[in-house]
Amino acid sequence: MSLKNKLCVYTLLSSCLWAGVAGASALETKARNVVLMDYDTGRYLYTKDSEKMVPPASMSKLMTVYMIFSKLKDGSLSLDDTFTVSENAWRKGGAASGGSTMFLPIGEKVRVEDILKGIIIQSGNDACITAAENLAGSEENFASEMQETAKRIGLNNSSFVNATGLPHPDHRMSAEDLAKLARHIISEFPEYYYLFSEKTFKYHNIIQGNRNPLLYSMPDADGLKTGHTDEAGFCLTASAKRGDRRLISVMTGMKSNKERSEEAEKVMSWGFREFDNYQVLNKGQKIAEIPVWFGTEKTTDLIVADNVLETIQKSKASKVKMTAVYDKPVKAPIAQGQKLGVVKIEIQGEETQEVDLVAGTSVNKLNFFGKIMANLKYLLLGEQ
Repeated sequence: MSLKNKLCVYTLLSSCLWAGVAGASALETKARNVVLMDYDTGRYLYTKDSEKMVPPASMSKLMTVYMIFSKLKDGSLSLDDTFTVSENAWRKGGAASGGSTMFLPIGEKVRVEDILKGIIIQSGNDACITAAENLAGSEENFASEMQETAKRIGLNNSSFVNATGLPHPDHRMSAEDLAKLARHIISEFPEYYYLFSEKTFKYHNIIQGNRNPLLYSMPDADGLKTGHTDEAGFCLTASAKRGDRRLISVMTGMKSNKERSEEAEKVMSWGFREFDNYQVLNKGQKIAEIPVWFGTEKTTDLIVADNVLETIQKSKASKVKMTAVYDKPVKAPIAQGQKLGVVKIEIQGEETQEVDLVAGTSVNKLNFFGKIMANLKYLLLGEQ
């Protein structure tokens, strides 16, 4: 008896899961480079020149923070450890330099926790250089470590030459990489992420406010970092969480602090309003029961391998099409979890995605006598 597989294609009833809504409005923004990302799915809701490597200004301090957080997490550093302020850090990052500063005096021993607040809240260049020198011996060495770490975590359009984001022709990041970096920070270091939502920090009796405009205009906003230079314009990497949903946005090239505030809030609000997350498939969900040839069981369940959460524009939620594609029957032996097919998920205007369908249970193959009986049954009755 020969085994002939039949390709089965079944369209799942996905269109009945969600009611359709009115069409989404188009987004226009004055920002030069933009990424709007859903945190949970990593889906980009909007992009504009997002892969272009541009001056990141102080937003690249997020990479400096990531490096410090990593050392805190692996135990090689603690919040109570101290860094010593060098003359170089004071000259390059202090008040005389004209940039953002924590006002650290030469020779001061500063707690790591205060250094972090000085970087995140006050955007202190002196705090960044102090951290770099104490952790790597020099800012140049630290920048090399930043580059290595960036490659390791998938930031492929970034080039670091300093810890501050101060202007340099070779210091560049893409908006996409900044969004990815923000996602890493939020997911890997939840115990320290609260620092980004603190609005003020007082050091040496000098109080400075957090420059992130969304912390004051959007109750849901809780991070991350502003930036500004003449070349970069007014920039912002931001995140906000509304209910169970979190969005991350990166915007560069705005002309004023006011424009940055208005455009950032507009883009973030648009993302929450026009999109939502939908659990389209659940791990272990049974899709079909398929026959097994020469198996100790006649069938096995075809189940979904993983949970599938999709970020979908609300106007397209009623038009999602899911198609299960698999061969039947399958021949024993079959191992539990063995891939037997896929579900194709089609969302209007998006690339088709595939999710594996696997065997819900193992099925052993029949012994020699069992195969003979199965063949006889097939010849006499036309079934296995």
